Amino acid sequence: MRVTRFFPHSPFPLHTFTYFSSHNYFQFKPTTQNRIFKTEHHKLITLDLFMNPCTTPLLSFFDESDYTYFNVFEEPKPSFVPIMPPSDTNKRKRVDEVEEHSPKRRTSSSNNSQESNGPTTDNGVTSAALGGSPSRHHQRRLWVKDRSKDWWDRYNSPDLPEAEFKRAFRMSRATFEFLCEELGSAVAKEDTMLRAAIPVRQRVAVCIWRLATGEPLRVVAKRFGLGISTCHKLVLEVCTAIKTLLMPKTVQWPDQTTSQVVAQNFEYISGIPSIIGSMHTTHIPIIAPKVEVAAYYNKRHTERNQKTSYSITIQGVVNPNGVFTDVCIGWPGSMPDDQVLEKSALYQRGNAGLIQNNWIVGGAGFPLMDWLLVPYTHQNLTWTQHAFNEKVGEVANVARDAFARLKGRWTCLQKRTEGKLVDLPMVLGACVVLHNICEMRGETMDPELQFELSDDDMVAENAIRSVSAVRARDSIAHNLLHSGRAGMRFFN
Repeated sequence: MRVTRFFPHSPFPLHTFTYFSSHNYFQFKPTTQNRIFKTEHHKLITLDLFMNPCTTPLLSFFDESDYTYFNVFEEPKPSFVPIMPPSDTNKRKRVDEVEEHSPKRRTSSSNNSQESNGPTTDNGVTSAALGGSPSRHHQRRLWVKDRSKDWWDRYNSPDLPEAEFKRAFRMSRATFEFLCEELGSAVAKEDTMLRAAIPVRQRVAVCIWRLATGEPLRVVAKRFGLGISTCHKLVLEVCTAIKTLLMPKTVQWPDQTTSQVVAQNFEYISGIPSIIGSMHTTHIPIIAPKVEVAAYYNKRHTERNQKTSYSITIQGVVNPNGVFTDVCIGWPGSMPDDQVLEKSALYQRGNAGLIQNNWIVGGAGFPLMDWLLVPYTHQNLTWTQHAFNEKVGEVANVARDAFARLKGRWTCLQKRTEGKLVDLPMVLGACVVLHNICEMRGETMDPELQFELSDDDMVAENAIRSVSAVRARDSIAHNLLHSGRAGMRFFN
């Protein structure tokens, strides 16, 4: 006889012991309350013992005088139903699968019961064959963990102060409602027989709060009373909807009429005419990828932080209000700014002559081109060149400030994300869209969220790529100095 013994270490009161016997009878201690079942073919014996937890073997064998023999069973083996401990942290609720709503299933169950004269056990033996009476068909049950949603219920309540809501989601209730209306058709789900679908407001809130705080998914799941995998799925679904539906509406290159207004605003800032955008490239930290690690290695951040760093890039062009009009997301962090530019659609647009008679201002990491204006980077600059760099720097700071607000408002961009590398462009694109929506709707940012960029401008290897652009830059610098629009801070 082979016996399986069990040493329980959990508080569950129900334990099952199974062993195989080479005889027709089996043995157990008669003083223990048991329910014993056997099949004729496999001689499978199961004892369900209700007892308190202990650390000693729960099944003992004695002399023949202590044996009791059975070969007829009067009770059918019940369907196994887990008995959960009474702990509040492990509460579960049972959701019945509504099988009686289906006429086919009800008819099938009825016919099977009549043909077998009673329900069958898990081993294929009917209750009538075991000496019992037919019983009602056991309904299958679905176990769902009961999680607390107190935090979300509080923030979803209209009684919550507006300032507290904005501190949590980085936007006002009006902007949040606008997002829910725009994304409702894309993220809404229908209820099923087993459970109610997660509401659109909660789906959007999970994504926004995750992007705004950068908290781990386990914390997000605890806040909203959902599973970790569910929260991860919701974040990706909502980010995909934001990028697909709202990016074409919010990230738009200025047309001819809009370009004139943008150029006037930039000229008011710097005194340089025909500027339609300020460009900058920033790095987003990531966990070391499993493939092509060297491509994402960020040497500059590693040397500055004295810690191995990996990143991907975001190149963006903004208008005077800090709203992004063009973005290029996802290139590895080892690439310098000029190489990222060459991979972007903006570079193709500029070389195709679609930015004629206008300028985009960039930092020292970008090359001088017919449509791209950058500061002087050589040694021993003249007063005129210093004055020009000061004014160009003021325009370039518009993009730097926009990226600082982007990272400050959406804290997930400051931390190494838990997501897969293939999903990051979708998440980063959603952050850019949300930034634009907040800027367009006049959402102010809490001063405590201010973030200081640490991107270093490296001089491009081929800093000058157009002779005509060199002459145009010198002419602009000369006009600035002699028109009295140039700054004089370089004298201090």
